[in-house]
Amino acid sequence: MTDKIVEICCGSYYDAGQAALGGAERIELNSALMLGGLTPTETTLSMVKEKFPDMKIVAMVRPRGAGFCYSEDEFQVMVRECESLLQCGADGIAFGCLLPDASLDEKRTRILAEIIQEKGKEAVFHRAYDCSKDPFGTMESLIGMGVDRVLTSGLKPKAFEGREMLKRLQKDYGNDIQILAGSGVSADNATELIKYTGICQVHSSCKTWERDLTTVRNGISYSMADAEKACCYDAVSAQLVRELVNRVRADGQSI
Repeated sequence: MTDKIVEICCGSYYDAGQAALGGAERIELNSALMLGGLTPTETTLSMVKEKFPDMKIVAMVRPRGAGFCYSEDEFQVMVRECESLLQCGADGIAFGCLLPDASLDEKRTRILAEIIQEKGKEAVFHRAYDCSKDPFGTMESLIGMGVDRVLTSGLKPKAFEGREMLKRLQKDYGNDIQILAGSGVSADNATELIKYTGICQVHSSCKTWERDLTTVRNGISYSMADAEKACCYDAVSAQLVRELVNRVRADGQSI
């Protein structure tokens, strides 16, 4: 019987601490979650490793927001970031590279995967997969390169909406690569999603809102949230993590 894994998407040292308090076994460490997650700093990664040595950390390598078709300069930054984060103790690297037509950038994917594999760490292809024009061919190529895991919502905005595709991916490829379901996963739907798709790993932000009243002052705004949350920023909630972890555990599986 396969153990279930809950991975929490974190954007800061604080988030990582909340994930640990909630009982998460693994996190994806980012910066700038409002942009979909960018590369974290080496300092943040090192501090998380020091404070929570037993928690697995997959570090994001993504140099900018928007899509996943990178210039040569951007890709060289990704290579250096990948190497640096691995040296700082990352247990894996999440990345994704596509060509202008949304097909897999096989050359660059292979380069990054080999750097990660040479260190004996996990290569994770993130939700760039959900933007690929040929999801089945892309999955087969990733398997051929030895990529360990794919984070996907089943090509839909939310994983529960993509559950049919997730079920198919798990059935067709789950013996060759790990399928990690993410986007909109919570304590309310994780158990049903796991049962329906047969997946054994879920990825969640477990997000709440914290207030910083200096965000909007004197007609100047640094807010990236809507008007209702103009003075707020998103952060991981230990309570929501705990609820998610406990719900999955209550399904009779260990994490």
